[in-house]
Amino acid sequence: MQTLKVAAIQNQPEFGNIKANLHDLIGLLPPECDLAVLPELCATGYQFRDRDELRSMAEIIAPDQEPGPITSRLTDVASASGTTIIAGVAELAAGSSENGLEDTSEKIFNSSVLIRPDGTREIYRKIHLFLDEKKIFDAGDLGFSVVEACGIKVGMMICFDWIFPEAARTLALMGAQVLAHPSNLVLPYCPEAMITRSLENRVFSLTANRIGREMRSDSPLEFIGLSQVVSPSGQLMARLGNNETGAATATINIVETDKKITAANDIFADRRPQYYR
Repeated sequence: MQTLKVAAIQNQPEFGNIKANLHDLIGLLPPECDLAVLPELCATGYQFRDRDELRSMAEIIAPDQEPGPITSRLTDVASASGTTIIAGVAELAAGSSENGLEDTSEKIFNSSVLIRPDGTREIYRKIHLFLDEKKIFDAGDLGFSVVEACGIKVGMMICFDWIFPEAARTLALMGAQVLAHPSNLVLPYCPEAMITRSLENRVFSLTANRIGREMRSDSPLEFIGLSQVVSPSGQLMARLGNNETGAATATINIVETDKKITAANDIFADRRPQYYR
């Protein structure tokens, strides 16, 4: 039996106050935690006015490069605590190759970074951009992937990815046992929808959201909180409220991610994709 202590962290960042926001996030991490998921854009705030403002707070997180201040600080915390940390960060990156063509232009992605206690990192770049994100972020270009961490298989998705069932299904088909889901949710639907995503894919999901308001444009945003941990059977194992900071914690048993939902039914082996058109 493989059990892990996991946490979905819920904070209330002050826009642009990275040092204070990081301090608060670190203070919310529970002790002796194997895997902790922090919100989307967890230390910067969300509502950037333009690309220039975004660039001023974006940082390098690529595994083969020296990381920026948020990633560096969280790497120190992961090393000291033994916790694998997944956090949402605005990523500054060079262009990448696509269709055989080299793109050397600068990119800024809405990304999540997975940081192991040994300092190694993995990244995911948000594929489905939400609302005004389309004006300032570049769409993710790495696709979905599953990585080993804490002795389990983890797949990362970010916020609005939740509304596309293909995102969670793709990760599950690739072997993910846990979906790590940094978020800045303003729509009310996601917490319940992620129960379905967990159930239909037989995976644990950790949705880490934030609370508070940002009023930096003509469209104020109010974040709904409700960070949660959900089991493969759709059980809500932990959930925070709409207005509290803290950690939604649970002890999970990876055996539960087995795809047999009855003695005769394996939810993946029973798929008939030739009819899914």
